Amino acid sequence: MKISHKLLLLVSSTALLLGACGKKAEIEEKPSDVVVAQELPKISPMQAALTGEWRTEAAKRDQFRHPEQTLAFFDLGTNQSVLEIYPGGGWYTDILAPYIKLAGGKYTAAVFEESMGDRFIKANTRFLEKYADSEVFGDINSVQFGSTSSSIGDNEYDLILSFRNVHSWMGRAYEDKAFADFYAALKPGGILGIVEHRLPESAEQNPKAPTGYVQVSYTKDLAKKAGFEFVEASEINANPKDTADHPFGVWTLPPVSRKLKEGEEVEGFVAEKYLEIGESDRYTLKFRKPE
Repeated sequence: MKISHKLLLLVSSTALLLGACGKKAEIEEKPSDVVVAQELPKISPMQAALTGEWRTEAAKRDQFRHPEQTLAFFDLGTNQSVLEIYPGGGWYTDILAPYIKLAGGKYTAAVFEESMGDRFIKANTRFLEKYADSEVFGDINSVQFGSTSSSIGDNEYDLILSFRNVHSWMGRAYEDKAFADFYAALKPGGILGIVEHRLPESAEQNPKAPTGYVQVSYTKDLAKKAGFEFVEASEINANPKDTADHPFGVWTLPPVSRKLKEGEEVEGFVAEKYLEIGESDRYTLKFRKPE
């Protein structure tokens, strides 16, 4: 995708005919075929990333995920070293990688550690193959991350981003290690950005988070134990329609939209009503590693 281009404006020559009664017409000539180059406004790196042709389908979910506002809230900027935790299918990578390539910086993906098994190794391979086009996505760096992985960095990153992952760390009981690893990997003053499915504070928090929903207070406590300072919360990704009490947890809602299996019965289950809710209610939290 071209970030900027020049418009060539062709100005044709004209002749001005001045006539007077009984007098010979005089012709004022102007240079012919004058080409004027006019610089058009440049597209910002963020707009180039958001409107890239590789996002045709993914962009339909911007209404629920608000990527431009979310990344601005997390202070994404130029010339940064950015680590994305468990990119999965790469929904945010589609934006982050081309943006960082254009804005100057370094993109790294924290992929699954190989000890998690063949399914996760294959997922890593698919991810790296998807972003092999360095002309669009720049150089994709990767580091393994998980319950037994070693350091993912030492005062290396300006920004670490996690989208809907806290429940996964809780499910495998390495949430404390995860936040400790992030703290060690960030530069002093670096930002940790967390987006997660919101469990109401009035509900009971299962430490394994089997529904995929996690309380804001629980995530704040994890970050605080690791040494982070809480900076700010945003309701950018809130969805008041989501009651967080669905039969198949957060996966009842789009984009997974879990359906009843053959022979399975859930009283009052109507798939269409979950489509109307849209994607989950999410909180957006910003933490900082002290200087």
